[in-house]
Amino acid sequence: MQRLASRLILATMVATLAACATSSPDVVQRGDAQRLSTVQDGTILSVRPVTIDGSQSGLGGAAGAVVGGVAGSSVGGSRESAIVGVIGAVAGAAIGNAVERSSTKEEGVELLVQLRNGDRRAIVQAKGNENLQPGDVVVIVSTGGKVRVTKAPPVVN
Repeated sequence: MQRLASRLILATMVATLAACATSSPDVVQRGDAQRLSTVQDGTILSVRPVTIDGSQSGLGGAAGAVVGGVAGSSVGGSRESAIVGVIGAVAGAAIGNAVERSSTKEEGVELLVQLRNGDRRAIVQAKGNENLQPGDVVVIVSTGGKVRVTKAPPVVN
């Protein structure tokens, strides 16, 4: 029974962490809503696929330590359960940390953009729904220190 509870806690933790982390240009953070953003026009010079490393907030390690400690403390007698509980907590923390890091890793792109004034910018963002290619006319949207690149809308006269 305890093993099932431990697995359930770990599965819930992984699902929660995976849902929380994204740097997708298609997802706008709540704090960025209803904020004025700066927009710059540019042209994509190059697109390079990259992997955005996962985060390690400590939640995965903490949850893994709890699960490992509880699972380990149920082994053997009182003395053995204490020792195995500590070992389980350490192993659980390492596993939880690795699970968090791998579940928050995502595919991304490094975009080299030339602005209208000739300046160039390199921007890394998660791979969104748009398929950006060299030569695409884009806008760079900057809000509160965060930047995203998206295809420019058609110009209306």
